[in-house]
Amino acid sequence: MLDKLLRKKTGENGPSISDRLTKVKSRTIPSHVAIIMDGNGRWARRRSLPRIAGHHEGMKTVRKITRIANDIGIKVLTLYAFSTENWKRPKMEIDFLMKLPGEFLTTYLPELIEQNVRVEMIGNFDALPPHTKEAIVKAIEATSKNDGLILNFAMNYGSRLEMAMAVKEIAQLAVNNEIAIEEIDESLIESHLMTSHLPEPDLLIRTSGEVRLSNFMLWQLAYSEFSFTEVLWPDFDESCMLSAIEEFQMRNRRFGSVEGDKGN
Repeated sequence: MLDKLLRKKTGENGPSISDRLTKVKSRTIPSHVAIIMDGNGRWARRRSLPRIAGHHEGMKTVRKITRIANDIGIKVLTLYAFSTENWKRPKMEIDFLMKLPGEFLTTYLPELIEQNVRVEMIGNFDALPPHTKEAIVKAIEATSKNDGLILNFAMNYGSRLEMAMAVKEIAQLAVNNEIAIEEIDESLIESHLMTSHLPEPDLLIRTSGEVRLSNFMLWQLAYSEFSFTEVLWPDFDESCMLSAIEEFQMRNRRFGSVEGDKGN
C-alpha cells in the first residue's frame, strides 16, 4: 500500500513522492517531529458533516503520517491528540474523542507492531476514561519491545500543567532536603518533564492555518523550527509531510550562535 502511495506524483510534471522521499533521506532528518493536528472540525463543516466525522477522518491521517514518518527515519513523532483545555468542548464530542484511541489502536495495532513502532503517551493519564486508558495501556505494552519510531500521543496534555507538576516534584525534593536550591537548573527541570526520556522536537508542524502553540510543549519547543500550513489535518498527506521536512532542511539552525547547521 505504501509503495503505491509513494508512486503518486506531486504534480503533473513534478517529482514523485518516492523521489522526494529519497532526497529527504539523503539530508539531515529531524529526530523528533511534533504536530498540532488542527482543522478536523472545519474539514467536516465545509462538507456539511458533524464535527465527529472530521475527527474520524483525522484518525486516518494519523495512520498515513505515522507510516511516512517511519519511512523517513524520524525517531519520535509526537501528536497533540487532546489538550487539557479540550474538556470544554461539548460532551458528545469529548465522548467520541475518548473512543478514538481505542478504535485507532485496536484497528492499527498489528500494523504498528509490524512496522516496529513503539506507542507512548504524555499527559494526565489518570483523568482519562477507563476504556481510553485500557486501549492506551494495551498498545504501550504490545509495542514496548519495538525499537523503531516512537509514536507519542499527547493525550489530556497541557504544557503549563506539565511544568507545574515538575515544579511541585522539585519543590518536594527540596523540602525533603534531597536537593539544595542551588542544584535547581534547566537540566533538573527537564528531568522532571513528561518528555525527559525524549529528544526535544526539531520541528513543530501545525495544520489549518493557526499560528499559535496552544499550550503545547512550551519548554521543549524553545529552539524548534516551526512550520505552519493552511492544510486541514484530514487533508494533510504524505506530500504535505515531505514539504514540511524539506522546509526544515533549508533552515539555518543557530541555537543562539552566529553560525549554525543548515542541515543540508
